[in-house]
Amino acid sequence: MEGTESRSGTVSSVVADWSLVFWTLCSVILPVLITLWCSFQRSRRQVLIRDIFRKSKHDWHYTDLFGQPSYCCVCAQHILQGAFCNCCGLRVSEGCLKKADQLFLCKEIMMRSNGGAHSSMPHHWIRGNVPLCSCCMICKQQCGTQPKLCDYRCVWCQYTVHDECMMDCLKTEECTFGEFRDLIIPPYYLSTINQMRKDKRTNYEKVVPYCRKHWMPVIILANTRSGNNMGETLLGELKILLNPVQVFDLSKIAPAKALQLCTLLPCNAVRVLVCGGDGTVGWVLDAIDEMKIKGQERYIPQVAILPLGTGNDLSNTLGWGAGYAGEVPVEQILRNVMEADGIKLDRWKVQVTNKGYYNLRKPKVFTMNNYFSIGPDALMALNFHAHREKTPSLFSSRIINKAVYFFYGTKDCLVQECKDLNKKVELELDGERIKLPSLEGIIVLNIGYWGGGCRLWEGMGDEPYPLARHDDGLLEVVGVHGSFHCAQIQVKLANPVRLGQAHTVRLILKSSKMPMQVDGEPWAQGPCTVTITHKTHALMLYHSGEQTDDEASSMSEQDHMREQTDEDV
Repeated sequence: MEGTESRSGTVSSVVADWSLVFWTLCSVILPVLITLWCSFQRSRRQVLIRDIFRKSKHDWHYTDLFGQPSYCCVCAQHILQGAFCNCCGLRVSEGCLKKADQLFLCKEIMMRSNGGAHSSMPHHWIRGNVPLCSCCMICKQQCGTQPKLCDYRCVWCQYTVHDECMMDCLKTEECTFGEFRDLIIPPYYLSTINQMRKDKRTNYEKVVPYCRKHWMPVIILANTRSGNNMGETLLGELKILLNPVQVFDLSKIAPAKALQLCTLLPCNAVRVLVCGGDGTVGWVLDAIDEMKIKGQERYIPQVAILPLGTGNDLSNTLGWGAGYAGEVPVEQILRNVMEADGIKLDRWKVQVTNKGYYNLRKPKVFTMNNYFSIGPDALMALNFHAHREKTPSLFSSRIINKAVYFFYGTKDCLVQECKDLNKKVELELDGERIKLPSLEGIIVLNIGYWGGGCRLWEGMGDEPYPLARHDDGLLEVVGVHGSFHCAQIQVKLANPVRLGQAHTVRLILKSSKMPMQVDGEPWAQGPCTVTITHKTHALMLYHSGEQTDDEASSMSEQDHMREQTDEDV
């Protein structure tokens, strides 16, 4: 009996042990299996979604959280995440994506025309998710106020209509393309131009849409990698307001290729909005110079700027502001482009010829829009550039970029790597040699702003100085005593050392290696000769919006100097 009991006790303990092992394994393995299964399903779902995106005519983008209350255009249910079309504005849940792709048409970038040059097209209505604070075109009351899928919006003219105000006549009514009709390239226009090219006709002026005399189609060139990474958001908003064929992402297509659209539009009518920093603007202006070389001068566009970079000195000079962070609606930006005035901008050729090597090396050639410098500010740019090359992910914010510049500027105040520059260089202005005082840096200016918003040539504004312009064929040359002097000038506590104005600048670096930069592109340079001469003019757009106190005082001083000059003459 005792043996039987001991045997049964042993068996029960073994069973208990195995039971414990089994449930322990289940508690460990089951979550792992569930996680693997969920991961497999998620990856499979993502593959299916990508496949739909790839085959679709819509410009779908997936989001984990919509920025405003949204409803699925298919099932009408409230959704927090899903897909939206960057061109027509459709919003759908993940489960309804395939059905929405079959039910709804996206914006047609080209459309066959039966009516010749001045064709018309009906409204393209999309139901639900209308913009906040939009008003009905019939009753003038606010739309989209109910918490459900309601009301209609035309993807071209952006007019909105209540469900109860929607009539059959509106569905066939001609679309006027709304407020931005002067900027939009209609779908039927490109089809007509395509047919004209086949017939070898190039009088595109006869195909101006809506019989309008002031049609000024705009081309958007956005650099999604500039500054604070707002380019991608802007691309989507602009595609909704304009024809998607007018909007280009410069990370996917080069400016030279995008600007060929100008050759399909009327001569001297096109405007280009560059969304990016000063480097992006220079890239686009270089592509425009290539158009001149190809004999396409009559298609040269005028260029406006939406500043997304760090410094944005050229944008500031032309009245477009020191930086864009989404504070101005995209609609207002397009209005500013329509109202802007055309001006010219000097562009300069910077040739750097190395000493020695029996002149076998080809000289470096740059194109300058903003400024050239040698000394502490070029050293800051060089250090910043080297740091950004090592860890580019850290430099996604304008504030971080400026903080890094501040760090390197403070470091140079202590180290003074560029001291005694006046002993290492010779400076000639229009062939006349200039005697240099004790300096650490020399800056050659083409525009009014420098260093992220400082009016360097004017300084404190308490001394008389010659008039400076960006279209007079003259360069302003100044000297600085170091990084601390630069900081003093930026907060208007000091004046620069004004060395003069000239049509041609020649700088000879006699010995040692010094940092140099052209429009924020820095490098370390050995003994050389730098020659700056006028290259060409660029057609720009000037936005005469609200002026700061500094700009107003500067303009009043310049007007006063003009009056004095006129009296002398």
